[in-house]
Amino acid sequence: MSDPRIALVAEGSTDFIVIEAALKAILQRPFVLNQLQPEPTRPEMGGGWCGVFKWCQEFRQRGAAHIESDPTLSNFDLVMVHLDADVADKSYADCGDAVVQAALALQPLPCAQPCPPPSDTVLALEAVLRSWLGISATGSKSLFCIPSKATEAWLAAATLPANHALLTGLDCNLHLETQLAQLPSGQRIRKSVRQYRKLAGVVTAQWTQVISHCSQAALFDQRVQSIAQAFLP
Repeated sequence: MSDPRIALVAEGSTDFIVIEAALKAILQRPFVLNQLQPEPTRPEMGGGWCGVFKWCQEFRQRGAAHIESDPTLSNFDLVMVHLDADVADKSYADCGDAVVQAALALQPLPCAQPCPPPSDTVLALEAVLRSWLGISATGSKSLFCIPSKATEAWLAAATLPANHALLTGLDCNLHLETQLAQLPSGQRIRKSVRQYRKLAGVVTAQWTQVISHCSQAALFDQRVQSIAQAFLP
């Protein structure tokens, strides 16, 4: 049986690293992870959530009713679209006039809800993401990955000591990236591909700890396992 082929649309390369590390813990078997966005050969798409929006806009324009029925994605065993939950606090104007015009008939931003619970904001952002894609729901081989408030929460849960102050209210912390970069030497985590790659193995090894602290990590785990039943031996 060939290794499962998984596609990921993500905000950035550091998100790709953290999500790949999570998948290694969940699937516990080899797989091939393809990064569809950001795409180095298409710099005009840009990165961040604005790049995800542009990728979704192209998907919507192709007119597929489901992610699985799009001919460019149909050969993947799993297709994941990532947004950090802090996007719910953003505005389309952050991405420029062209995005503002393209989003006129779509679900509005910002859409953030009081946190806790983080799930209310995530549900609102899922509705936004479905409108970007032009679909009514994800299907049998697709899912949304929406860490709250960002993938840094998963990294923090894996790497910080169990009693660390930053683990309190982790799912609702909008300033975690800055706070991690200001920690004392030895605990400090700066957002860089190099450092995230060094910590990826810790995320995989401590995944049980991550899902105990981060409700959206637990939901991601459940969704991946449900879809993986179709391609795991």
